[in-house]
Amino acid sequence: MTVVVDARRGADTTHARGVLFVHSCASAVTPHLEWALARVFSTTVDIDWAAQPVAPGSQRAEIVWHGPHGTAARIASALVPFSTIRFEVTEEPVEGREGDRYAVTPNLGLFRGTIGQHGDVLVHEERLRSLITGARAGGEASTSEVLEEIDRLIGHPWDEELEPFRMAHEGSTVRVLHEVV
Repeated sequence: MTVVVDARRGADTTHARGVLFVHSCASAVTPHLEWALARVFSTTVDIDWAAQPVAPGSQRAEIVWHGPHGTAARIASALVPFSTIRFEVTEEPVEGREGDRYAVTPNLGLFRGTIGQHGDVLVHEERLRSLITGARAGGEASTSEVLEEIDRLIGHPWDEELEPFRMAHEGSTVRVLHEVV
């Protein structure tokens, strides 16, 4: 079941929205995760957890959120210390502002990507320049090493690891929470 948390103040269009997918979380950790999210949203967050069939003994959830710009970063920062959970949080792009995507797995750690207006992961010029400079400074970097690093810059290893967990989210329903701070 999907929970919607609305932390907007008024109808200001400068606010953002996004989705948090908790792909797997140990049952014993779920209340702690809810408390961490309550600190981010300044309101109680009661999540309807569902069993995660891909990881028996763990739970999954989907939360649609509305709040100030930067909320996705605050959510990711609040959840990263839970080193055994898998999650993704997005902040949708709006006119004049790019979006964000954070993905975390126990094996890979944190990925942060910039999301463009059409949902693509954007790799900014300075990151590509740094990759090229590093490859040149290290001598003859192989094409496969450069391609592997580009793969990481767009988050492909995280996508591969999370894909089986994403499939379990299909068919979820939405429940709206109206707690505006």
